[in-house]
Amino acid sequence: MHATGLAIIAIIIQFNLKRTKKDTMTQDELKQAVGQAAVDYIKPHLEDDSIIGVGTGSTANCFIDALAEIKHTFDGAVASSDATAERLKGHGITVYDLNEAGTLEFYIDGADETNDHLQLIKGGGAALTREKIVAACSKQFVCIADDSKWVNILGTFPLPVEVIPMARSYVAREIVALGGDPVYRQGVLTDNGNVILDVHNMKIESATALEERLNAIVGVVTNGLFACRPADVLLMGTSEGVKTVKAK
Repeated sequence: MHATGLAIIAIIIQFNLKRTKKDTMTQDELKQAVGQAAVDYIKPHLEDDSIIGVGTGSTANCFIDALAEIKHTFDGAVASSDATAERLKGHGITVYDLNEAGTLEFYIDGADETNDHLQLIKGGGAALTREKIVAACSKQFVCIADDSKWVNILGTFPLPVEVIPMARSYVAREIVALGGDPVYRQGVLTDNGNVILDVHNMKIESATALEERLNAIVGVVTNGLFACRPADVLLMGTSEGVKTVKAK
């Protein structure tokens, strides 16, 4: 083959490699993309006295890092965990106690699973109770996640349940009676001083009913189903970019 032909082939291969690298985003890149998309989504609505609710986890961390770039446009944030509070403070963002802040305009957080009703499973980072409280105090819950978290039926990801320690065995027996397989998350204490049971092997077809049933078990603080208060909008990272999804 002529040298010119070899050169053309080399250019084509280089082009294809670059295109593949550009079109295939890693999960970390998708998290960064949805974090920035959430900042872009809330920015037009922020005022000098705005206080934002911020969730916990690696995707929420990407949002915090992007949020730091516009920290001069709002007052501060309420954190759903001690780890989130430290990251916010590290960026120079004022952290408020929720009791002082009152109703929040936005709550931004990730998810472990979401369905098309934007009902979620959360709690992989063991911050589910505070996350649920901050979400309840917010006018709009913006979920940020990549498309690997999208499911038809919730329950592939084990459902976390926060439990008062002395009730752990009792709550586990009650969950078994409901058809779940609870596993004690060894070595984990929540910021509230409680333990986590991760419930496996449950296909959750009626998320609201199960959320209420689990919360009615004595000793349960709350569970990781966000169905009674689902997300209002999902910013979902995909290979084609960030898509905005509203609940069905």
